[in-house]
Amino acid sequence: MDGMGKERKGRPLAVDHNATSTSRKEPAFIARPAGAPVYHGFQVLEDVTVEGFAFGKITDFEAEPTQEGDAFVVAPDNSRAGLVWEIADNVSISQISPLEPGRWGVWAVSFPHPMNSHENIRRNLALILPALKEKWDEWRGKFPGT
Repeated sequence: MDGMGKERKGRPLAVDHNATSTSRKEPAFIARPAGAPVYHGFQVLEDVTVEGFAFGKITDFEAEPTQEGDAFVVAPDNSRAGLVWEIADNVSISQISPLEPGRWGVWAVSFPHPMNSHENIRRNLALILPALKEKWDEWRGKFPGT
């Protein structure tokens, strides 16, 4: 409930039901196995790739359309960065969380295409990828071998 007495509804999660969990009761994104990458347990859209980078979704915008949500990018080396995305006229990227050993940051991004098809998701990823690749390269230089 919010302060006005209204029930707050969350967005559906894009859970990967095939991901290994260390718990029989908790999903893999909560009970992540040792050595599993961040965002383990959420869906990676294997058919949504640009230059070897794949789009992963946390907010299940395919189950319930939305103009904003949470996602991640999987680099060719399986390292990952978080995305807090929104649909907007302008393409932008700004840092929310810093580069760290297990993740090359979390980034607020905006892009113009509605997230209503894998082709549009691919187009949006292509628009932000040049800036994300710079961050990935910076991360690899700062945390080699991770």
